[in-house]
Amino acid sequence: MSFIMLTVLIDMIAIGLIIPVLPPLVGTFTQDQGEHAFWYGVVTFAFGIANFFGSPILGALSDHHGRRPVLLLGFTGLALSFFVTGLATALWMLVAVRLVSGALQANAAVAQAYVADISAPQDRAKRFGMLGAMFGMGFVLGPVMGGLLGAIDLHLPFYVAGGMAVLNAVYGIFVLPESLPPARRTPIDWRKANPVASLRQLRDLHGVGLLVVVIGLSGLAQFVMHTTWVLYTSFKFGWGPKENGWSLFAVGVMTVLVQGGLIRVALKRTTPQRIAVLGLVSSTLCYALWGAATEGWMMYAVIGLNVMGFMVQTSIQTVVSQAADEQSQGRTLGAVASLNSATAVAAPVLGAALLGLVSHLPQGDWRIGAPFFLCAGLQALSTVLAIRHFRRHPVSTSAPVAGANA
Repeated sequence: MSFIMLTVLIDMIAIGLIIPVLPPLVGTFTQDQGEHAFWYGVVTFAFGIANFFGSPILGALSDHHGRRPVLLLGFTGLALSFFVTGLATALWMLVAVRLVSGALQANAAVAQAYVADISAPQDRAKRFGMLGAMFGMGFVLGPVMGGLLGAIDLHLPFYVAGGMAVLNAVYGIFVLPESLPPARRTPIDWRKANPVASLRQLRDLHGVGLLVVVIGLSGLAQFVMHTTWVLYTSFKFGWGPKENGWSLFAVGVMTVLVQGGLIRVALKRTTPQRIAVLGLVSSTLCYALWGAATEGWMMYAVIGLNVMGFMVQTSIQTVVSQAADEQSQGRTLGAVASLNSATAVAAPVLGAALLGLVSHLPQGDWRIGAPFFLCAGLQALSTVLAIRHFRRHPVSTSAPVAGANA
């Protein structure tokens, strides 16, 4: 477990490094704000659509060849993406390299399959939480480092991130062990290695069903929030990069605290299914509160209140993983990643359109919160569907989840 946690941490720091500098880098190739927004959308869309089609293929490859070689492929793709982006001299280069890196990048899904390989079913929720803590820590460290390096030179974070991806590849070659023994590997069925077939397979897993829709709606809400957070706080409170940086830092810290420890406490007392429902309810309320906030400090207060909301992804992921057999973990979690990629493609379109409709309103107007009210509606629908699903597929709650005390 320590091997894969270190791999994920390095990977997430590298990805986090470019978050604050990719938008301004795109802006260096454009003439005005409208053109800047359009091309940043194209660059973001390129990665998302390539990842949507690539994730199930990489998941299937990891089920057949093992997790380690697919992770190494992902690290190589990331390194290529970072270095070429830093050296780019035209917009088409940025779009092309994001297409390639999106197609090769399924590190998160393969890492989750790796954890499923080495964990007993009753330990997966706890260990997915540990993995989530690494994602959160990378999100804490990466953007801060990227902002500091970007202040020196806009291209520097890309070179540092590329170096970290190379470091991860070297670590994978010489240190990271394979998690999937040959006896548990399965041949590739190319008819199923596409996003439509993989999502259908995900839907048909016993005990999953409506959770596919829950994952999609909840993921869409989360990505709308991520893509509109900075512009929303700028329009609503007049925040600049410094204030937004600290707010994202607070989100990262909460992710580490919840995924690294508090979720284990919750698992001692209840099941992943109940945690998912409570988290969805919490997120619904918090999205609405973020949208209605009238002072900047309220954003921090809501981040602190949304403890259960930070457990949603891990708890649902655990339910889905337990529904899949040992031979299809990579394909299953690749399908989840593909679904998340689809929502990441749609989210900027919805969020930007709503912000465009309210951008003329005066600072502090409650209607500027329209993207967050949309998130609240999506999450509320997710909650209803999750409750309906879990009533159809009840689980024993007479004892806490085994291994939660470990």
